[in-house]
Amino acid sequence: MSDTFLYTTPLDPRAKPLIDELTYEYDKRYGDYFSEGGASDEMNRYPAEAFAPPSGNFLLLLRNGEAIGGGAFMHYDDQTAEFKRIWTRSDLRRQGLAVKVLIELEFQAARQGYARVYLTTGFRQPEAVGLYLKYGYTALFDVNADPEIYKTLPFEKQIGHLATPVASVRPSLELAAQRP
Repeated sequence: MSDTFLYTTPLDPRAKPLIDELTYEYDKRYGDYFSEGGASDEMNRYPAEAFAPPSGNFLLLLRNGEAIGGGAFMHYDDQTAEFKRIWTRSDLRRQGLAVKVLIELEFQAARQGYARVYLTTGFRQPEAVGLYLKYGYTALFDVNADPEIYKTLPFEKQIGHLATPVASVRPSLELAAQRP
């Protein structure tokens, strides 16, 4: 079993099952809480071009040619990439796939010149909150408050150090987990 990364576009047919599952999960957790159109509105909020180089990117994690995880980033400001749609297939959870995607996206954003990551997750996604806190993201909200008062939960992380020649060799996942 070999996992590989593929930089592509949200329009890649291999991305469709993953995006469909993410849309379903958003609908299941939030329904029409954020908009009458539900998750479909959110998933169609940005054109595919927003996730294309030079200012963005779209990543799939493939196993035997099939998408099992993915994520994307787009331009937030001149120093900041905004991460979006970090997702792993629900039947393959708890294998560290989201960590692999997150770390790869951080390195790619740094290679594309970004020094900071900004992202948000929904208040009904405690798994995502836990992931970001564990891997060095700073919560831009009170983590002790009821998350529903915020609706969306913002995080940030500095990644400029990943663009240095020393950091160009990827650390092991164990070392990456220890980075601040």
